[in-house]
Amino acid sequence: MPEKGIAICLVSGGMDSGVTAAIANQRYETAFLHIRYGQRTEEREYQSFKALADYYQVKKRLTVDISYLKEIGGSCLTDERINVPRANLKRKEIPVSYVPFRNTHLLSIAVSWAEVIGARRIFIGAVEEDSSGYPDCRKVYFDAFNQLITVGTKRGSTIKVIAPLIGLKKKEIVLKGVELKVPFHLTWSCYRGSDLACGKCDSCALRLKGFREAGIVDPLPYEGR
Repeated sequence: MPEKGIAICLVSGGMDSGVTAAIANQRYETAFLHIRYGQRTEEREYQSFKALADYYQVKKRLTVDISYLKEIGGSCLTDERINVPRANLKRKEIPVSYVPFRNTHLLSIAVSWAEVIGARRIFIGAVEEDSSGYPDCRKVYFDAFNQLITVGTKRGSTIKVIAPLIGLKKKEIVLKGVELKVPFHLTWSCYRGSDLACGKCDSCALRLKGFREAGIVDPLPYEGR
């Protein structure tokens, strides 16, 4: 039985947010939030967001444009003068695909909406264990952000950010998605392409790694496949 109350789910349209949405949908009435921040594949991601929202029959939907992050730049996802590099999953430094402090912008919007609609939980598909290594996708970051919510919202607020995939490997995320019947064919992960996934960027490489290790064929179309 779902718990009483509303949970906001940040849905980029990617694999991780799709699995996170399925987890949230099991327990709460979900409200889907999608952020357009000037990313290269924003139209394709928006298409996946709408498809997932339709699949889960979500009534409360909000799309917010914060394309000022494109003006700020500093990431190959928002600045087309910076090439999206080939995947390097052994990289130790923060990759150029990192959008500076992005999750704080996204979560701040989610908290504002949560206060208005009375949501108690905010779900985000962040992954720390098997990821590109973004600093705002770590458990310590979400612990700190939850403290900020406590001191920065109305007295008695019970809003809390939940990152259910934070410690999982991509293989485990895929298997969890299969268990929950997540429509992976509706999701999109590629940093470069909108028609065919490139299969070469970090996001594609991590996704393909997860499906390969899970022994499951990724339903997305890839270049050269």
